[in-house]
Amino acid sequence: MTDTAKKGEWVRIKNTVLKVGERAPQIPEETRAVPLEMWINGFLMNDEAKIGDTVKINSLAELTHEGTLVEVGPGYEIDYGRPQPELLAIGPELRAILKEARKNG
Repeated sequence: MTDTAKKGEWVRIKNTVLKVGERAPQIPEETRAVPLEMWINGFLMNDEAKIGDTVKINSLAELTHEGTLVEVGPGYEIDYGRPQPELLAIGPELRAILKEARKNG
């Protein structure tokens, strides 16, 4: 991973939306103890930037966002856990039901 990016490169920024003390009083204490942060991926609009610089990006939704550059060339690291056997069977079962329904008109 590199620590510098050029205009047009895919990057990730972060922005503090609410500071500690600005969060709603009804949320759990552990949550109130940390700031609410927004992390956004997009294309760097600045000519060049280093990790930690304040930059502007253009997101895939074509919106401009400003924040602190935290990563160059970020990927997606989504993990939904192990597949559940009960859920894996739903797709084939539904297809069989629909096929039978179409066949019987």
